[in-house]
Amino acid sequence: MKKEAKQISVLLHDIRSTHNVGSIFRTADALGVTKIYISGITPTPLDRFQKPRKDIAKVALGAEKTVDWEYIKEPEKLIKTLKKSKYQIVALEQTKGSVDYKKVKAKPPVLIIVGNEVGGIEKKILSLCDVVAEIPMRGEKESLNVSVAFGVALFRILGV
Repeated sequence: MKKEAKQISVLLHDIRSTHNVGSIFRTADALGVTKIYISGITPTPLDRFQKPRKDIAKVALGAEKTVDWEYIKEPEKLIKTLKKSKYQIVALEQTKGSVDYKKVKAKPPVLIIVGNEVGGIEKKILSLCDVVAEIPMRGEKESLNVSVAFGVALFRILGV
């Protein structure tokens, strides 16, 4: 049984891997995400011929059909529009000034932004965010896979 929508949106900007996109769709469904916005080079669940992408579908296990999504050309414009609608804008990124994700509490309406697996989220997008949340790393590696970080952070940030 699906719960009432709580205006939780996600922006996937410049994510390269279809597997990461599929995984994020599946986690987004579990979290009750209202909509996923896709921008930049991020692959969409439908290819350029509007046929389902099997590589995303294999990982998403149907979530690409249950979570509303839209490709947008101008992520900055989307962020500004949602801010006017009182959305809290939260980026998941390691940067100067980011805060421990455990200290971030987001209540809908909210837009969560994740970005490129290597380069992260562009500074021009980060500058529009209300808060930038970071998952502290204790081991040798600098970061988690973007889809893993998405799940870890959102369950905590959204209080699910």
